[in-house]
Amino acid sequence: MILQPWIQLLIIAAASSLTMLVLWYVQVRRRDAGVVDVGWAGLLGLSALLVGLTGEGDPGRRALVGIMGGMWGLRLAAHLLTDRVWGAHEEDGRYKDLRDRLGPRVNFFHFWFFQAQAVTVVVLALPFVAACAWNSGPLGPWDYAAAALWLIALFGESLADRQLKAFKAIAANKGRVCRDGLWACSRHPNYFFEWLVWVAYALAVLAAAGPSNPEAYLGFLAPAVMLLLVLRVTGIPPTEARALRSRPEAYARYQREVSAFIPWFPQRTTTAQP
Repeated sequence: MILQPWIQLLIIAAASSLTMLVLWYVQVRRRDAGVVDVGWAGLLGLSALLVGLTGEGDPGRRALVGIMGGMWGLRLAAHLLTDRVWGAHEEDGRYKDLRDRLGPRVNFFHFWFFQAQAVTVVVLALPFVAACAWNSGPLGPWDYAAAALWLIALFGESLADRQLKAFKAIAANKGRVCRDGLWACSRHPNYFFEWLVWVAYALAVLAAAGPSNPEAYLGFLAPAVMLLLVLRVTGIPPTEARALRSRPEAYARYQREVSAFIPWFPQRTTTAQP
C-alpha cells in the first residue's frame, strides 16, 4: 500500500503521542522514566519501516532506508531496554536527578517531556519520509555512501555500547571512569556514532532528491537537531554533570585529556585512575 507523505507523518505523530502516553503511565507506576528513551528509539525504527513499506519513491531506496532506520532504531531500543530499564538497579541518573529535584511535580513534568519526545520522533522521521517519497532514479553513489557511513556508524555505536557494558560488569570498576576502547578517544563515542547515523540518513535524502535539488539539503536538518540535543540539551550536559558529582577528580581529568565528542588522540595516556 502506497501512502502520501502527509498521511505517513500523521500516522507517525498519532502513534508516537499515544505510545508516549502509555509509557508515561508506565513510568508513573515503575518510577523509572528511562522507558522514554526505549520508546523514542523504537518509534523511530518503526517509522523507518513504515515509510520504507509505503513510500512513493524507488523501491530499492525504500528498502535501504527501511533497513537502515529499522535496524538502527530497534537495536538501540533493545539495548536501552536491557541495559537501562530491565538490567539497571536504579533509574537512569539524568531522570533520577529530575525526580529528586522536582519531587511530586515530576510526573506532570514527565507528561510533557514524553510528549515532546513524540514531537522529536515526527521531526526526525522527516528524512525517512523524504528519502522514500522523492525519486531521482535507482540506487546510485550517494545511496552507497549513505549505506557505508551507516554501517560504520552502527558498528561504532554497538561497539561503544558493548565496551561500556563490559566495563560496568566488572565490580572492581565501580566508581571508576571507563577509558577502554573507543572511550579512550571520546568521552561519548556512542553519541558520536549515533549522530553519524543521522548524517547517513541525510545522504539518503540527497540521493532520493538529487544533489541539484536545493530541497534535498533539508535532510541535514535532522543531524543538526541531533547535534544540538546531544551537545546542549539531553545528551552530554546532564550526563557529565552527574559524572562530575559522583567522581569529580577522575572525571575532571578525563575531561581534560579526552575529546568530548569526536574521537581523537587523548592528550595523555594514563593507566591508573583515582
